[in-house]
Amino acid sequence: METIIGRKDEIRQLTDYYNSGRAELIALYGRRRIGKTYLVRNVFRDRFCFEMSGSIGAGSEAQMSNFVHALHDYGYTGDDSPKTWTDAFFALRALLKERIGKGERLVLFIDELPCLDTPKSGFLQAFEHFWNSWASDHSEIMLIVCGSATSWMVSNLIDSHGGLHNRITHEMHLAPFTLAETEEMLLAGGFAWPRLLILQAYTIMGGVPYYLGLLEKDKSLEANIDRLFFAERGELKREYQRLYASLFKNSETYMKVIEALASCKQGLTRKQIAERIKTASGGSLTKVIKELVNCDFVRGYNTRERKIKQKDQIYQLTDLYTLFYMQFCHKATTDEHYWTNMMGKPLQNTWYGLSLERVCMLHIQQIKKRLGIDRIHTEYYSWRSRESVPAAQIDLIIERADNLTNVCEIKYSQLPYTITKEEESRIRNRIADFVSETGIRTGILPTMITTFGIRHNAYSSIAQASLTMDDLFE
Repeated sequence: METIIGRKDEIRQLTDYYNSGRAELIALYGRRRIGKTYLVRNVFRDRFCFEMSGSIGAGSEAQMSNFVHALHDYGYTGDDSPKTWTDAFFALRALLKERIGKGERLVLFIDELPCLDTPKSGFLQAFEHFWNSWASDHSEIMLIVCGSATSWMVSNLIDSHGGLHNRITHEMHLAPFTLAETEEMLLAGGFAWPRLLILQAYTIMGGVPYYLGLLEKDKSLEANIDRLFFAERGELKREYQRLYASLFKNSETYMKVIEALASCKQGLTRKQIAERIKTASGGSLTKVIKELVNCDFVRGYNTRERKIKQKDQIYQLTDLYTLFYMQFCHKATTDEHYWTNMMGKPLQNTWYGLSLERVCMLHIQQIKKRLGIDRIHTEYYSWRSRESVPAAQIDLIIERADNLTNVCEIKYSQLPYTITKEEESRIRNRIADFVSETGIRTGILPTMITTFGIRHNAYSSIAQASLTMDDLFE
């Protein structure tokens, strides 16, 4: 087995399921390029008794051909080549029968399972019959199914109301890397980058292993970003359309929601999203938003804002790759050295500043651990005043079950951050507006999250807690 970066919990889970002594049907899902196939193949390399992969965009004939070729690769000697999915799964059953009862674990892996479910193919019904009528009765069998089309995986397997209802023994969601895992991957690849540079890369590419694997260690970060995003045939410039098309049928609606959310830093309610994309605020939109949440593009949160009903969540775009693409690549530029030419300019610094806020949202557990509240229930969100002029904004609010609230200011800089007299006054005013408008009755703890800490001066005592970039790498 190759050394796998991160994924310690997932490896432990798969190992436990392998040794469970029960028939297992495991649904592994997550966004495109997140490392699902790599994980399964490296944990179970040389232990498969059957493995095949669907082909994205291929027709039913090609999918069936792939399945049949895999059957023969693993020893199927039947006289007839299956013509239907029912026949194909009976052939797989015949292949496995030869090894049933020998005391060995039989690991089956079907990758990109949603691709096999082409229109009118009968695949899903045949798959359900194979598992329900035979495979689930044999404790030797461990069937792992995997797919990037998260909406299909959730609707047809995990939340199935049909033949696979409650038949999945385990579901596993593979999330993007954290900063710590990203650092581990880059160090293993020979990158001698300091944490500030790793943080900058993360704000652009997120924790997607495939994207991070495209970086070249002999080039600067700026040169890498120019090559991947702004060159005429940059790989990550072309990734945007492929990403959403691979995950969702009728991806245009999903991309409209993404574009609407990209235009509002704090996020939008479902009703506001519907108004912006000019569609009904009903079940179809709810399904689209839910699937974007399942794919780690969007998060939903509640707020104390009095003018928003408690049942109405606010949805916020959190996928860093998508945010960078929408900000800088959606409007085409012909400058192939765009990011290098932006070095040190306000536009680039503003991006890193806003992105640090988003990175913090993705590392709430690390922040809670540093604050010593990782075992306390919390709710977290951004906040913007609806009454003060100009509108007060707070980057991150963490409401805690111990009757305290961390009001977090997040500041990106390449040196220790200096709180001036004016900044201290702004912090106090923002807190006063927040308390007044929300009616919150907990204790307030002003908290600073910066890249390199804060300089101690006459005004730094406003921060009752202080975190640095290094705390996010825990």
